[in-house]
Amino acid sequence: MQIEMDDELFLQLTEYCNRSDNLVDNRRRAMALGFEGKDVLVAPGSIIRIPKEQVGENVFFGLYSYVNGNVTVGSNVLIGPHCSIAAGNHKYDPATGWFSARTEPDGDDSIVIGDGCWLASKVTVTGGVKLGRANLVCAGAVVTKSTPDYAIMAGIPARQIGRIDPESGEYVWFHKKEKEKDE
Repeated sequence: MQIEMDDELFLQLTEYCNRSDNLVDNRRRAMALGFEGKDVLVAPGSIIRIPKEQVGENVFFGLYSYVNGNVTVGSNVLIGPHCSIAAGNHKYDPATGWFSARTEPDGDDSIVIGDGCWLASKVTVTGGVKLGRANLVCAGAVVTKSTPDYAIMAGIPARQIGRIDPESGEYVWFHKKEKEKDE
């Protein structure tokens, strides 16, 4: 079905979609997706394709973020703009010669975002990853492996570059020699 809008409605809708990143509209978007009563906020452009039961309380989905598949988001989580969190897997199908067919996963491809995590801008989390409690995932990181609690992750693929002291909240940065000893 094609929807045609007059110029005035089109301008109003375009302005709303581009200027409605505010508490009231973010809460209204969350309610429209079934997250009422959980203090969830959904910024413009976010696509969230997971059951409401798999989202904790006090969660923020940033501008244009994408969450799809068997994903569980803990409570007190910040998901920054343009993040991609997609569980699942496409496998190469020799019969067709491409990756189009969705097939059963070889293992657990679910994603868990632990309580208290902050995923900065443009973070990607791949299938099978379990982020520990209170992780800080730095901007642009691609997380391909599960992480411990209180980890600071960065890079492509992401690696642990520090930790958060759970008592003080202080960031403790790994130095190269210290990290090499740990490995």
